[in-house]
Amino acid sequence: MKLLETISSIAGKFFAVWVIIIAVIAFLVPAPFQQLGGYVTILLGVVMFGMGLTLKPVDFKIIATNPFPVLIGFVGQFTIMPLVAFLIATALNLPAELAAGLVLLGSVPGGTASNVMVFLAKGNVPLSIAMTSLSTLLAPVVTPLILLLLAGQWMPVDAAAMFLSIVQVIIVPIALGLLIRKVFPKTVEKSIGVLPLISVVAIMIIVSAVVSGNAERLAQTGLLVFVAVMLHNGAGLLLGYFAARMCGLDESKRRAIALEVGMQNSGLGVTLATAHFGPVAAIPSALGAVWHNISGPILATYWAKKPVVEHEVNASVESTEQAVKHTPIG
Repeated sequence: MKLLETISSIAGKFFAVWVIIIAVIAFLVPAPFQQLGGYVTILLGVVMFGMGLTLKPVDFKIIATNPFPVLIGFVGQFTIMPLVAFLIATALNLPAELAAGLVLLGSVPGGTASNVMVFLAKGNVPLSIAMTSLSTLLAPVVTPLILLLLAGQWMPVDAAAMFLSIVQVIIVPIALGLLIRKVFPKTVEKSIGVLPLISVVAIMIIVSAVVSGNAERLAQTGLLVFVAVMLHNGAGLLLGYFAARMCGLDESKRRAIALEVGMQNSGLGVTLATAHFGPVAAIPSALGAVWHNISGPILATYWAKKPVVEHEVNASVESTEQAVKHTPIG
């Protein structure tokens, strides 16, 4: 088990590298990976099950005791990102499926990799975890509604079907993970160190499936879409930070909100795009899985070198460990 935990730790630390490598291989040699598309939904369910295993009641305590920062982050998550995606898609005149896919990427909840990035950036880790949990649990309602409003001009949006999809691939696995943790707490604690490895492998397979299935289209529009994803992510990080600053939050909370707003659950984006819009619409989320895990560590490294005032630093060892154990997903 210790060997697996060591491998898992290495896999988590170099997550961005593995995703880039597998994406390049799948683009250059797509044939071996094209059969993996049918497993995307199952793999995301596995990742979300792992998230459920890591959640504790204390992760939701901040929502009740200090809801204002969580609310700021939640509102920023579901307004800044979809609106910026809509503006970028319109400005760049993206084809319909790619435009809808970019808006979809902006409409999904935050990814759990952001929790690790916030920890590395010396941000407020409990706030980060609370935001990820809340946005994920409310996604079945919020994500379809946003898409109905913003993406309907490019692609038909079946909000009810999308609601059911998110419940199936997000809520049910998380609920099962919570249940298993409650029933078998000691067993879960012993095995939780392996979860990052499972998550990294799952996301690598998801990215390889999407890239290989769209290799020809990526060759034609890949650069344009990658620019769109980079602009979207950069705007989310920047606007998330300044939104928190304008609301009078301290530096550690600003960093947490910036990373939460800017880093999306790209695995969910891939799954929903493939199921409801078509494989081409999954390209922005697949590229997001790569780019978010490059920009996140870069920003976290920069912030790590800039100290936060002592009373602003998260002192909860348990919450810090919890964040590090959260499965990385873009």
